[in-house]
Amino acid sequence: MTEAAPRPHKITGLMPTVTFLRTTELVKSFGAKQVLNGVNLAIAEGGTTAIVGPSGSGKTTLLRLIAGFENPDGGTIELNGYSVAGNAWVPAHKREIGYVAQDGALFPHLSIAQNIAFGLERQWASGGRTARAKRVAELLDMVSLESSMGARKPHEISGGQQQRVALARALARKPKLMLLDEPFSALDAGLRVATRKAVADVLHKAEVTTILVTHDQGEALSFADQVAVMRGGTLAQTGSPFSVYTRPADRDTAEFLGDAVILDAMLQGSLAGCSLGWIPVRHATIQGQVRLMLRPEQIRITADGPIKGTVVDTVFFGPETTVRIKLSPVEGVIGGGEIITIRHWNAAMARPGMKLNLRVIGEGVAFPTE
Repeated sequence: MTEAAPRPHKITGLMPTVTFLRTTELVKSFGAKQVLNGVNLAIAEGGTTAIVGPSGSGKTTLLRLIAGFENPDGGTIELNGYSVAGNAWVPAHKREIGYVAQDGALFPHLSIAQNIAFGLERQWASGGRTARAKRVAELLDMVSLESSMGARKPHEISGGQQQRVALARALARKPKLMLLDEPFSALDAGLRVATRKAVADVLHKAEVTTILVTHDQGEALSFADQVAVMRGGTLAQTGSPFSVYTRPADRDTAEFLGDAVILDAMLQGSLAGCSLGWIPVRHATIQGQVRLMLRPEQIRITADGPIKGTVVDTVFFGPETTVRIKLSPVEGVIGGGEIITIRHWNAAMARPGMKLNLRVIGEGVAFPTE
């Protein structure tokens, strides 16, 4: 690998756009194993993108290529209109990128203040103790930590606080792009939500373009304004959290992003007939026999619902109960007798053996039969 000149190479003819990061046909292999296979991703300046996918789908490899820790075998990466990989190579330390790893990667022998100061630009570090201490205090305040915490060591603070310190250290260099590699996965559930919100608020206020890599679907949907679903080394779908969840591109994406009720159906025009009745389908591109996808929350238990079913069993989770229901046949449509799983807020309304009336809210998504 040859390191190019220190200044990024401007791509000839590139017109200014709101796109801050663009990857084009990125390819990367390790030995005989191809990890990335033509990844195309565009991220708007100031935007937040979550890259989500199962283990081994290529998420972290993509992040490392963007960071400059690895060089792609093919394709290009552009940052703010400049080529940093492919047409030219810009090393990681010159890309103005912040990186927060899963474990925070704090130096255990340094204090919190020393860890943050390590990320400061050289002019801050050489500006004297007073200037450096002031900047460290500002960064601690930015991530909602007391300045007095600077004297502690990493093992003396909680996991959530350690992740905030790691973020403060990454923000010290005023990066234009922040990369978060599963930074919340080691935290307990409650702490994870609080830390995630705190980090999101800080990055939004600082107007830093951000990429979060995660395997947690709920985390991706709640954190970002764009979600990119990776599978098998490529992007299966990219879009807003609402669009990828409610209108997944295929069945695998639908089932990865959350619970799904999938039934045999016959699509005629914009209506699909199945054992849940006639369900509207938006922008139907196929006709005839299909597999219809609904989210469990679209299926409601109501006194006057036109669909009938019998409760098979339930699982109580406190604020909600998972209910398995055997559907009764519906005249004039295919299906009947399937067991579906929905969620309901009142466990007393859905006990095993009870007969229920159901109603479907909203539209379904039709996939080709397998």
